[in-house]
Amino acid sequence: MASAQKLRCQVTRIVDHGEHVYTVELRPQKPAPRFRPGQFMHLALDDYDPSGFWPESRVFSIASAPAQRDLLRISYSVRGRFTARMERELVAGGQVWVKLPYGDFIIEDTRDIVLFAGGTGITAFTAFLDGLTPAFRRAVHVAYGARTADLLIFRDLLAARAAAVPQLHVRFFVERGAPSADWTVGRLSVDALWPHIVAPGQATYYLSGPPAMLKTLAADLRSHGISDAAVRIDAWE
Repeated sequence: MASAQKLRCQVTRIVDHGEHVYTVELRPQKPAPRFRPGQFMHLALDDYDPSGFWPESRVFSIASAPAQRDLLRISYSVRGRFTARMERELVAGGQVWVKLPYGDFIIEDTRDIVLFAGGTGITAFTAFLDGLTPAFRRAVHVAYGARTADLLIFRDLLAARAAAVPQLHVRFFVERGAPSADWTVGRLSVDALWPHIVAPGQATYYLSGPPAMLKTLAADLRSHGISDAAVRIDAWE
């Protein structure tokens, strides 16, 4: 695994998805170190002096593909002081510092895979999903939920990958909005996905999203007979 590096980055693009949810694209000063899908980086808004201490930062899943070493992408929702600063201060052309890669929230291919993602928690899975090919030997189920359909910010990516990879099965959930053939209206839940998993006792479950959602999903999986050993949680807040 690559050693962590500290890199100055230029903010090249900011996408405002509404409701204080953003995607930020960064161009590092040199190619980023190699990382594995599911790893994260630290992002600092203040300048970093290599002779001093690393400034205040926050961790974000790396949403871009590992092959894109000249582009780093994150998505975030404004929750707390640091992300409020990001909303105020980040502008295209500005500078930030990052250090990466970190983390071991790595999806393994030893069993079937079930991914639960709430909001920007989907970024823990996008690099893995973007790299899936029809040669992948396991079934992959994805349940991806957000407050509204507009906040399913990686819906097009997931739909495209599902069309290309027969063993990838994706279901979308929105909490607010009109019913649609493309998504289910209601909160992300184990019960809603359970009938679609062919062998639920032979899968590994990966959860990423807000803390309350993670707690509820983990408890629901236990109530369905899934052991804690088969559940991986990316506690990103």
